[in-house]
Amino acid sequence: MRGTALVTIMLALAAPAAALAPAKVPADLAAAMAAPGRPKAATDLDSVRKPAEVLRFMGLKKGDRALDYFTGTGYYAELMARAVGPKGHVVGWNSAAFARREPVVKALADIRSRSSNTAFYSSPSTAIAFAPSSFDFALLHLVYHDAYWESAQFGLPRIDPNTVVKAIWDSLKPGGTVAVIDHVAVAGGDTRETVEKLHRIDPAVIRADFERAGFVLEGQSDLLRVREDDHSKNVFDPSVRGSTDRFMYRFRKPAR
Repeated sequence: MRGTALVTIMLALAAPAAALAPAKVPADLAAAMAAPGRPKAATDLDSVRKPAEVLRFMGLKKGDRALDYFTGTGYYAELMARAVGPKGHVVGWNSAAFARREPVVKALADIRSRSSNTAFYSSPSTAIAFAPSSFDFALLHLVYHDAYWESAQFGLPRIDPNTVVKAIWDSLKPGGTVAVIDHVAVAGGDTRETVEKLHRIDPAVIRADFERAGFVLEGQSDLLRVREDDHSKNVFDPSVRGSTDRFMYRFRKPAR
């Protein structure tokens, strides 16, 4: 993530569950996605990100309390807020250094003015914590790889990725869902080196990290796969930016 790349950031192979193709998007989710008011910079991303199909597959429901981890400029936070409805609530988290960036401050303030069931806050990435058992759903959209990334320029120190997964685990209610979407990297190699060079991650690394914490892989989808993507290119390379090969995992925190 360099320059404006960080603002925009914010499949898998074998799995115990079958790869599931998204079904028809429910009318209420589709309506939430189509509601007016979102900036063009966000709506221009919809055709590539397919948010209505993604959220249907991931299982977001009306009334859910949801977390958008590393929300960035709030693309998914606003969509989730519309989808969960007035009885639901969405919290977006950013790292403290990133949250101070002017485009981020403005974008999130605008979302708050449009969606009163949203809240945004920040903390140092070395001290990630959320209220215990407070969410039904958590989303990590193109951001988990950053747990393996460090940048003095953007105020992101080196952290242990396990602290991110534990914070998500602690924040979810028993039976809660965590949705993870990220850029596909070639399997193998050193994860930190791959992330530093390409901002991609081996899907098997994410699966192992979440399963080690106790999450159960419940489903995966090829919805965002782009077979012709060149996995050797940085995701911000103009030739692949916005159309990278992405994997989708849906994990469940076991019920008590």
